[in-house]
Amino acid sequence: MIKISSSKYSEAGVDIDKGNAFISRIKGLVADTHSRGVISDIGGFSGLFAIGNAGFDDPVLIASTDGVGTKLTVAKLCNKHDTIGIDLVAMCVNDVIVSGAKPLFFLDYFASSSLDLDVATDVVKGIAEGCKISKCSLIGGETAEMPGLYQPGDYDLAGFVVGIGERNGIIDGSDIRVGNKIIGLASSGLHANGYSLVRKIFFEELGLTVDDRIEELGCTVGEELLKPTRIYVESVLKVLRNFKINGLIHNTGGGFIDNVPRVLPDNCKAVIHKKSWDVPPVFGFLENKGNIPEAEMYRTFNMGIGLMAMVDNDQLEDVMQQFTAMGEKVFLIGEIQAAEEADNKSVTIEGLGRRRTDQV
Repeated sequence: MIKISSSKYSEAGVDIDKGNAFISRIKGLVADTHSRGVISDIGGFSGLFAIGNAGFDDPVLIASTDGVGTKLTVAKLCNKHDTIGIDLVAMCVNDVIVSGAKPLFFLDYFASSSLDLDVATDVVKGIAEGCKISKCSLIGGETAEMPGLYQPGDYDLAGFVVGIGERNGIIDGSDIRVGNKIIGLASSGLHANGYSLVRKIFFEELGLTVDDRIEELGCTVGEELLKPTRIYVESVLKVLRNFKINGLIHNTGGGFIDNVPRVLPDNCKAVIHKKSWDVPPVFGFLENKGNIPEAEMYRTFNMGIGLMAMVDNDQLEDVMQQFTAMGEKVFLIGEIQAAEEADNKSVTIEGLGRRRTDQV
């Protein structure tokens, strides 16, 4: 073995030995997420997963990638990094389950100016926890030190997930029909969307810190803003084993206004009854203190609904009971109605008007 006592590379800000130490720290965390399909160990040039072990007859791979945006800044302000990885996994796996896919494996990308072993390990702890919740194997990732590109203490995250589903079981919204009911599953709060606006209101306009307690919220600013994104994988997959779901929506960036029309077929529109669920206090706080128009709230945030399902009316009660039994807070929030050309593929929220999307 060649031993090098000093390195011009480390003097430039990249410490290879620290990177190797990081891999050693997280090996156990990663291994704990592995399912029987994983046929590689961490540390190789790629992660290997045998889909032949997944138990599907006509498998289709379904992939997604996402990040957590400027919620990372809040984690830094709180010096708490062990839950942001849950958000990273959630934002990805919630995207693939709305196609009816079971998440198979996950990869992450962690970039910083200089690797902080404790921070990076806490981040991976969260990623591993998110993978366990969603029964998804963490099979690899990339850790990059890029001094000069990132400021000291900053880091960035991206996640990548691959899921699998039966070809004839793919959910794309084409089965949505007039008369379908829209079920909403409660979010855990802000999830990981709109944080540039959230930070502007809390920290710039109101002058608050992460340690300030807000009575309306029942917690500190930091505790509210770092609530992990809810992962709906287990609940959705259980319901799909027993019932037919015609359409699913992950209510993420773009909120109701931009997300609902993405799955609507021709000649359909969605009508949402905004008073049909409990809106978490954080949204009212932001709307009032930030003087945000209500329509913008529904286009920026999830407003307390993290996932929506379109179902036939004769299955409504059973599906809602199944979701409830899985620990979800469930609400009947709307229905699909017939649309004319002017409101085709649109969403109407009481008092907010309509938004049309011609490309699904």
